[in-house]
Amino acid sequence: METTESLRLGMAQVNLLVGDIEGNTRKVLSCVQQAQQQQLQLLVFPELTLTGYPPEDLLLRSGLYTRVEQALQTLCAEIGDVGVIIGYPRQIDGNIYNMAGLIHHGKIVTEYQKQCLPNYSVFDEKRYFTAGDKACVFDYNGIPLALTICEDIWESQPLQRAADAGARLIINLNASPFQIGKSREREQVLAQRHAENALPIVYANLLGGQDELVFDGQSMVMDRYGNIVSRAPAFTEGIYALECRLQDDHVDISSSVCEPPQEDVASVYQALVMGVRDYINKNGFKGAVIGLSGGIDSALTLAIAVDALGPERVEGVSMPSRYTMDMSIEDAQEEARILGSNFQVIPIEPVFKSFLKSLKDEFRGLPADTTEENIQARCRGVMLMAISNKKGKMVLTTGNKSEMAVGYATLYGDMAGGFCVLKDVPKTLVYQLSHYRNRERVVIPERVIERPPSAELAPDQKDEDSLPPYDVLDAILERYVEQDQCPEDIINAGFDAKIVNKVTRLVDRNEYKRRQAAPGIKVTHRAFGRDRRYPITSGFGRFDQE
Repeated sequence: METTESLRLGMAQVNLLVGDIEGNTRKVLSCVQQAQQQQLQLLVFPELTLTGYPPEDLLLRSGLYTRVEQALQTLCAEIGDVGVIIGYPRQIDGNIYNMAGLIHHGKIVTEYQKQCLPNYSVFDEKRYFTAGDKACVFDYNGIPLALTICEDIWESQPLQRAADAGARLIINLNASPFQIGKSREREQVLAQRHAENALPIVYANLLGGQDELVFDGQSMVMDRYGNIVSRAPAFTEGIYALECRLQDDHVDISSSVCEPPQEDVASVYQALVMGVRDYINKNGFKGAVIGLSGGIDSALTLAIAVDALGPERVEGVSMPSRYTMDMSIEDAQEEARILGSNFQVIPIEPVFKSFLKSLKDEFRGLPADTTEENIQARCRGVMLMAISNKKGKMVLTTGNKSEMAVGYATLYGDMAGGFCVLKDVPKTLVYQLSHYRNRERVVIPERVIERPPSAELAPDQKDEDSLPPYDVLDAILERYVEQDQCPEDIINAGFDAKIVNKVTRLVDRNEYKRRQAAPGIKVTHRAFGRDRRYPITSGFGRFDQE
């Protein structure tokens, strides 16, 4: 005899604040009210909903668990007919677990402990959590559901345990951070799990910026036939409804929302905008201040900041030196005019001369070199930080990944600031993003895009005086930084040995600079910082490259 059971389920794609347990709890309750208005019966939130993700060493504070328990009590007291599946950490017998729980009719009905703990790239879950080893399968409206959490979907065993326990629909709570091509990887993983068990999967993902990480949402559903039947919009908060129906032994799912996947460049741009907006807003800054050089990096940074915060909260500052070309000031002013942001010109020549006068005796008999170039950059850094202090605006630095990789930046100069928007954006991608932003109307003047890049710290200076062409540099860095290839492997792939040895030596030598750089948004497969951890002091490869 055929049986039919139905369930109106919602995926809550929400932007949370790490550590703000009370605020996150209020957001859960607000979403529950919306779910009631939509006549949903079950609402699924992301991984570690109550603490936000990643809470890092907040998990080592005993007071965190007291507040989590208080939040759970609040939710139990206020949640009624709508079932709510949320994530939270919990201490049990001295161990910490990454949990998911179902709250319904005033109590926690069932709980699940995450089985697979990622400990690679930006993840450190084995530092904090103990892994679970049991499936969690329960009936809701007559449909056997199983809970899993994020990394569990990337391995075979958790879903196999759930299937063996009788699950007919997998609910997966996620905090999967953005990087280029990540949405395709997720779909491939869901397809692998479907091939093993033929079970539909509801994949609810976190949204928002958290320090270096951005969570893009794109919550989705794979049906029992292996098709993506629902995909929530990227970088957009909301509750996305699903209709689930159990027909005999199978669950069919339908949805009215199935957004197409984003192109890579578009997704990177939106990730940068969200990362800047959330970093500045969540840290309580009034806006952003940017040193505008007239070059493409600062122009793109300005566009991203204005898109993130609005023009009234962004200030651009041109700080010309004796080597700055008139067109650089003109282009900086034009960028600010087009985008509607505030703009000031503050020459550094008087300050630069004062430094040289003060150091005259110390430098006597020594030729001019990069020291004088760096003093100019540091004059600018001091000015920007002064504006930041006085006006409560964060300095956004403008260096890109290619420059950060080889140390083509000045400590306490152009590296001075609170957040580096393009820190993980190679120069070649900077050009792509600039063309993307100009697709509807020009906000970055074509002359800025077409001009040869220059730091303008010396007469007629060009980046390529010191560095190989950026297409060559980025190709080498892709292999050395992101793929961990040895210089010999890169040379054997057809790259010039002299250039490869120079570039890789610069990367190794400048680790000390990157450790002192502002944090920036991860968009590639291997970002500098917690994603790539190399020693500052190291003899590895030093003699091979001489």
